[in-house]
Amino acid sequence: MLSFFRRIINSKAGIVVTFIVLGVIALAFAAGDITGMGGGAMTLSGDNVATVGGGKVGAAELRSRVQTELQAARQQQPAATMEQLLAQGGLQSVLDRTINGIALEEFGRDQGMVVSKRSIDGVIASIPGLRGPNGQFDPANYQRLLADQKLTDAQVRTDIARDIIAQQLMLPTQGATQVPMKVALPYASLLLEKRSGQVAFIPAKAVDTGAAPTDVELQAFYRRNIARYTVPERRIIRYALVSPDQVKARAVPTDAEVAAAYRQQAPRFAAAEKRTISQVVIADQAGANTLAAKVKGGTSIADAARAAGLEPAVQSGVTKQAYAAASTAGIADAAFAAQQGGVIGPVRGPLGWIVARIEGIEQVAGKTLEQARPELVNELTKQKLQQALSDVHDKLDDALAKNATFDEAVADQKLAAQTTPALLADGGNPDAPAGAADPAITPIVAAAFQMAEGDPAQLVPVGSEGGFAMVAIGRVVGAAPRPLAQVRDRVVADVTADRARAAARRLASDILAKVNKGTPLAQALASSGRTLPPVQPASATRAQLTSAQGDVQPALALMFSMAKGNAKLLEAPNNAGWMIVKLDTIIPGNAAGTPEAVAGARGSIARIVGREYAEQFARAVRIAVGVKTDAAALAKVRADLAGNGN
Repeated sequence: MLSFFRRIINSKAGIVVTFIVLGVIALAFAAGDITGMGGGAMTLSGDNVATVGGGKVGAAELRSRVQTELQAARQQQPAATMEQLLAQGGLQSVLDRTINGIALEEFGRDQGMVVSKRSIDGVIASIPGLRGPNGQFDPANYQRLLADQKLTDAQVRTDIARDIIAQQLMLPTQGATQVPMKVALPYASLLLEKRSGQVAFIPAKAVDTGAAPTDVELQAFYRRNIARYTVPERRIIRYALVSPDQVKARAVPTDAEVAAAYRQQAPRFAAAEKRTISQVVIADQAGANTLAAKVKGGTSIADAARAAGLEPAVQSGVTKQAYAAASTAGIADAAFAAQQGGVIGPVRGPLGWIVARIEGIEQVAGKTLEQARPELVNELTKQKLQQALSDVHDKLDDALAKNATFDEAVADQKLAAQTTPALLADGGNPDAPAGAADPAITPIVAAAFQMAEGDPAQLVPVGSEGGFAMVAIGRVVGAAPRPLAQVRDRVVADVTADRARAAARRLASDILAKVNKGTPLAQALASSGRTLPPVQPASATRAQLTSAQGDVQPALALMFSMAKGNAKLLEAPNNAGWMIVKLDTIIPGNAAGTPEAVAGARGSIARIVGREYAEQFARAVRIAVGVKTDAAALAKVRADLAGNGN
């Protein structure tokens, strides 16, 4: 979870504006990550957290932006909390991005930059979540979203205008990729540097842990490490499922409905002639005449078209009505009057002159009502099933809108209410850790953890067939530690492991001291009086560490931050013990005779140099515009967001 927040706070997207509304509005106008850049902090008074030139960042606006960022994060991590976001620097990140946006906007306007209303309208209209059933921008969806997110049209337009100006200012800077050869050479040589050394492992299980822990020791350890034994907040969730199976009895079409559908779709079931037609559209009549003559002379239409630099289009199994819709009624008449293998044209079409060849003719027999019944019944069943689900959904929605309780809505629609045990945000039940979370109720749990106790029930989509659930919170179970009696065995194991870890560290420290005084590592290990694993050699180049993309052995990574001849202590993964890492040799790299290495370094630097330029540019803009922040107001916002503002 913490790494997730680090990614969203330090991402390359969204450096200027934190304008994200629950994943529905996400504007791709960011120019790179310019978070964490401090301005000169000066004391202000009032409700403003910062002034940026003539603009201000109010405490309410900053709180709203941080809360919006948390909502966006919860679309990917439902269990994300405000405490985690604040702990990872989310408040400062949002403030920096907001300040950067205002500063860039003011700087841009000072340079004469403007954003037209039409540009802003285009951005809003292009947001997929605001489109209606016809695929076009739906103003009603836009107004509904504004109301849901407690935003105004003016706020949205201000943010979009700010984003557009920021994009226009930042993209040219971030797009810089020029890196001189002499700048790249030292970096390339650094990647070729090779280091070699030795690694010794002191396992925790190789040391004595002493007598069994006493009750006093267990109680003290339990109190010191109470967080280990604390169960996070859980929720008892009430829900009622509405699935296609529950309404399928209402979805059986009657004979009258089947007959009516048959009459309405009479052309579909009537006898028809279908043809496969290859055609070429030529811009000029002379070219069309030449191509038609070749086809009529025996050349295939594909070869004739390719000789003219064209490619034929093939329409397979097309009816006369469909072909007429794609061309003209006259062309369709000619095409359906010709024999198989016949060539028509050139005929004037909507886009040019058409030459076509009839590749195949298929006579499709009509279907009687009884013959068409199975497919009509299948189609009508699907339609009625979705309508039945929609009817139940609408009735529940109306009831909840009129303040009906969960129980009242369930009783009215004769649904079966279910209640979960106290579940964690991931759906797990800490009282039954052996059982896996039920994936079928994952969306139900996610919705419940975004609700507050006392909120009205919500309707949540479930599955992929149109089903849904009505969800309400039964009770919120606050985070609380397990009693010592319940976790005694675990505490005993933890105390024993902690003792082993501490004893192994003392042993490793003694060995380390000897090594740093000149004793060879293998000899120091042997003099410990313990049976320990043998010393292992280790070596790598910086390029190998880079190519591992983060999957680097900790001992190798440590070797590249040490001085030659030194040894250091490193904790082994999973509390397994301790490692002693000794660096023996450093062989400097020299990329002067390796042009491919220099070229690679130039390419790597080029990918980030634009971001560096962008950071410098944004910092310069902040200085030019003038930024003042109020540390006390910022601390108050932090306290409010953390829930202890009083």
